[in-house]
Amino acid sequence: MLKKITLFVLCACTFSISLGQVSLSNSIDDISYKNPVDYTVGGITIEGTQFLDHKTLIQFSGIEVGQRITVPGDDITKATEILWKQGLFSDVQISAEKIQGNSIFLKFYLLERARLSKFKFSGIKKADIDELRDRIKLVRGKIITENLITNTSNIVKDYFVEKGFYNITVSVEQLEDTKTKNHKILAYNITKGDKVKINEITFEGNTLFTEGQLRRMMKDTKVKKKYRIFKASKFLKDAYEADKDNIIAKYNQKGYRDAKIIRDSIYKGEEDNLNIRLSLKEGSPYFFGNIAFVGNTKYTNEELKQVVGIDKGDIYNEEVVQIRLLGSPDSRDVHSKYLDNGYLFSQVTPIEIEVRNDTIDLEVRIYEGQQARVNKVSVIGNTKTNDHVIMRELHTKPGDLFNRSLIMRSQRELATLNYFNAENLDIDVEPNQNDGTVDLTYVVEEKPSDQIELQGGWGANRVVGTFRVSFNNFSAKNIFNGESWTPLPSGDGQRLSLSASSNGLQYQSYNINFTEPWLGGKKPNALSVGAYYSITSNGLEKTDTARGDFKVKGLTIGLGKRLKWPDDYFTLYQNLSFKIYEVDNYNLSSFDEGTFYNYSYSFVLGRNSVDQPTFPRRGSKMEMSVQLTPPYSLFDGVDDYSTLEPAEVNKWVEYHKWNIGANWFTSLANKLVLKTNLEYGFIGKYTDEKELSQFERYYVGGDGLSGYSLDGREVIALRGYSNNSLSPSYGATIYNKYTMEMRYALSLNPQSPIYALAFLEAGNTWNASNNFNPFDIKRSAGVGIRISIPMIGIMGVDYGYGYDKITGNPDANGGQFHFSINQQF
Repeated sequence: MLKKITLFVLCACTFSISLGQVSLSNSIDDISYKNPVDYTVGGITIEGTQFLDHKTLIQFSGIEVGQRITVPGDDITKATEILWKQGLFSDVQISAEKIQGNSIFLKFYLLERARLSKFKFSGIKKADIDELRDRIKLVRGKIITENLITNTSNIVKDYFVEKGFYNITVSVEQLEDTKTKNHKILAYNITKGDKVKINEITFEGNTLFTEGQLRRMMKDTKVKKKYRIFKASKFLKDAYEADKDNIIAKYNQKGYRDAKIIRDSIYKGEEDNLNIRLSLKEGSPYFFGNIAFVGNTKYTNEELKQVVGIDKGDIYNEEVVQIRLLGSPDSRDVHSKYLDNGYLFSQVTPIEIEVRNDTIDLEVRIYEGQQARVNKVSVIGNTKTNDHVIMRELHTKPGDLFNRSLIMRSQRELATLNYFNAENLDIDVEPNQNDGTVDLTYVVEEKPSDQIELQGGWGANRVVGTFRVSFNNFSAKNIFNGESWTPLPSGDGQRLSLSASSNGLQYQSYNINFTEPWLGGKKPNALSVGAYYSITSNGLEKTDTARGDFKVKGLTIGLGKRLKWPDDYFTLYQNLSFKIYEVDNYNLSSFDEGTFYNYSYSFVLGRNSVDQPTFPRRGSKMEMSVQLTPPYSLFDGVDDYSTLEPAEVNKWVEYHKWNIGANWFTSLANKLVLKTNLEYGFIGKYTDEKELSQFERYYVGGDGLSGYSLDGREVIALRGYSNNSLSPSYGATIYNKYTMEMRYALSLNPQSPIYALAFLEAGNTWNASNNFNPFDIKRSAGVGIRISIPMIGIMGVDYGYGYDKITGNPDANGGQFHFSINQQF
């Protein structure tokens, strides 16, 4: 008769001491570990689990019904180890329920680990809690293990270390959830301690650079200063290591290629802040020796030397070698020279062949390979814009030689369309060296380009509101195709703009413009047509005999063309404008009745090499415009205009108007850009016998919004001063403006890029050329922010302070807030 015995697994004893109890029991007590017995597993049952599948657990154990096992033996031990390694249980027991003949029936008792009910934090602010929840990403039902607690605690610590809290302590308490069985609440108790800052950074062994220069080389490791705003004085190990590399890189640029930091120490200073001391060994400078080229057949040694631009005796700089040979931002390097001539498979390898005392000789080994031609050009990612609109902007065509500069130029053209996210434009180059071809795939990401624009301005002691809707990727040919209205037909790159302005009864204005950028579809010749109508009155009803009004009717037609000389960044735009002013019992300076005709021809010569419209980092935009009316005074037969009424003198408006403007964008860092700007404007007359009319004049000052523009005036922003305050009440004929603006991108999210700015600005106006003085200017400075919102455009607010008093207007300068919508200064 079989008796109950308990079987202990000897080889699992040590394992089970730390992980839980493992036992194998049976009613037979006469089986000895010295005499193991073979059994067939007759059945397996599992107890203690609530959420886990029993069949899966049995499979994990490695023991199955019908298997032959030895008791005691390795089979039970291995099954126990496997179940433990799952990390799911706090206790594992294997016992024999019964033995019948040669069959043994096993029972697995598996006590599941507690599961997560929820987690909470104490000792920190809500903003930190929200951020930590996103980082930890714990979900209800997750099994609680020591590894989970350790990992989440480290995430919490790392988060606060990034903020400078190096004395952070985190304890985790497991609280029973009384509502759910075998579930626990993790309570993270956090004590941040005081923020640790850097008290001082000192150096020894430095002779080439001063301590101040070395500290400035450390971009992200800064000493605590009261005036420090943009860079926190906190110690981050990774940033510190990178800053040490920056120091060595600066030494290398000066030829000190043996420079190294031989020792650095970090220790506590005043108020538990950190002190850092760096010991340097500078070494001696090295110089360039001979530079030889090997393997070049397409270009001579002299041609390549001109590209490299390094002379024997120049200070040795490995970074310069890499830039001049392998890749400069402006593509003026040896490898780019080959890539721009089809040599896609070329390789340029600089080798230091000899170091003689302080002189290093270089050998530039060139593998030219065969020229590659473009096989196929395609585009992916465009969901709205039609392929032909994109393809016509590309400078790379099938059959052309591969040219890297033209690929970069094509990407720039796509960015300036403003239909795609400029930050995510990409190019997939697929070379086929066997047949010497390459396939090019331009990768784009659509972004909203249509805009609903709202403007608010102030004029005639009233608020003027403007509503404008601009469809910047319109398709006129699909107007009668109902399926293309989503909500309007789009995708052909045309532009349609509709606008209306009003301040109530006194002023209304309506405008429509249409532009076809590729007239005929063959060449980038842009056709623009527009019409407008506005009426300004004294607010009385039309039936009132005292009512007066001023109407403006106009039509414009223009043709733009891209030029190829002096380079293909130039454009020429020509425009004909037909404008009629009708004044009826409305006081307009020197007259209150009459009809006036302003017919003009203008041309704009421009050059635009800006890399993208949303947040330009490099390039320039320059324009010179000239607007001419017919010189009526030269052939109207009038000898003395003083004998005529003002309305008769100005019936045919005449002037010549010259504007010059230029913007430059310089990238100082990835997100830091310097914009500089200058503008000049001049309105002249054909004869001294006839004075200029009050139409088309300059009004400078304020936010630059058009506001109550009824006489063709040109409104120019100058922050820090109230609107139009720098011009006479009847406008100016000369103005200038200078701007220096530092921009920093806070976010380059394609849906809503945001950047902050600080500016210095100056300008002034005059009414006679003999009084013009470009240095007699009104100065201002301030800060602002811009955010681009889909369907609305660029919204911004600036605070400017005008430093100079305006004669006769004591409130014009000082602190001024300026709000703008869909406008860039």
